[in-house]
Amino acid sequence: MNLSKAVEGQEYIIRDIAADDEEMEAFLFSLGCYSGEPITVVSRRRSGCVVSIKDARYNIDMDLASAIIV
Repeated sequence: MNLSKAVEGQEYIIRDIAADDEEMEAFLFSLGCYSGEPITVVSRRRSGCVVSIKDARYNIDMDLASAIIV
């Protein structure tokens, strides 16, 4: 399942990053988004969602959320 289908408020463990674009993968890695890391969807927005990774919150769009496999 990818992060765009995740339930708000539930913690997930990132299994993989399924991005064809190396820049997108590098960007997610710079946020601390890599395999084995816990991630939580805090809230959903029309254009994306707010996620919590390592005590920080980020607003990511649906393309990024779809690339994160939990």
